Amino acid sequence: QDYYGKRLQKSADLKTNACITLARPLPKAVRDALENVHEEVVARYYGCGLVIPECLTSCRILDLGSGSGRDCYLLSQMVGEWGHVTGIDMTEGQVWRGARASPRPPSIPPPPFPSSSQVEVAKKHIAYHMDKFGYKKPNVEFLQGYMEKLSDAGLADESYDIIISNCVINLAPDKRAVLREAYRVLKPGGEMYFSDVYANQRLSESVRKHRVLWGECLAGALYWRDLYSIAEEAGFSPPCLVTASPITIGDKELEDVIGDCRFVSATFRLFKVPGSSRAGPGQVIYNGGIVGHEQELVFDANFTFKEGEVVDVDAEMAAILRSSRFAEEFLIRAGGASTTAPQGCC
Repeated sequence: QDYYGKRLQKSADLKTNACITLARPLPKAVRDALENVHEEVVARYYGCGLVIPECLTSCRILDLGSGSGRDCYLLSQMVGEWGHVTGIDMTEGQVWRGARASPRPPSIPPPPFPSSSQVEVAKKHIAYHMDKFGYKKPNVEFLQGYMEKLSDAGLADESYDIIISNCVINLAPDKRAVLREAYRVLKPGGEMYFSDVYANQRLSESVRKHRVLWGECLAGALYWRDLYSIAEEAGFSPPCLVTASPITIGDKELEDVIGDCRFVSATFRLFKVPGSSRAGPGQVIYNGGIVGHEQELVFDANFTFKEGEVVDVDAEMAAILRSSRFAEEFLIRAGGASTTAPQGCC
């Protein structure tokens, strides 16, 4: 709350690139949608990946750690007026930089925007964006709350098609609780599509207790193998790696604290697969019906589906496609490969 609500005023204030790393360029549709987002919302954005999955029309989406609302306003355009986006963030209260100190000397210019909390920044621009998008009523809402305790914010069981999260789960001390709550509020067949920071080893006590490294999304990073066990405990299918890219520190003091540990920014997708959808490996044919992905759908690092091409998939991928919002985009039949896709990102 202190680092993101008070200390950071814009992404340039960050000391590492952990929260601004992108593994690949923004698609044109996302670039175009970003043009419609208010400049203050963009300026107060801190994320480590692109969390805009495919096939979003009319979906209900929850953004964990929505911050200033940039991703919510992007998704608002993509789900359309009949979809809905909820953002939840822990920052609260309005804090004016220097309010508890002496008045700002006349020689020091004020910041470009008041030092409002992330949730306040998001909320105050709802009307602006709905007008910009041409919507008659808002299809976004922003809540103050904790992603480990979504029930406290009134979020019901099986109420969302998709959950996204952009570089914030590392900030949660109890990541098991985050994934358990995400699993609870997802509908059967729902997806958690999220970017976060991962380490190539379990972190030392000195790293885990470093305040700046916490704010920079590094001190709370999971050892990447632990994501697989935590996801399984929560009930999710094995994580599907989408993209990964290395993180550079660029600060000598922080590098000395970190030592030989290395970090990556990675995007994964997790699915809430009903038991009834599990029926062994299969063969699938993509019909090319997803807008913007008509020729091919790059689903993750292991599976790319080209329109009209027969692809052998393992049992997990067959179950994911069969039970999720992608079911209508594929012809799925039994048989095919029985091998398990390789895991890992580091």
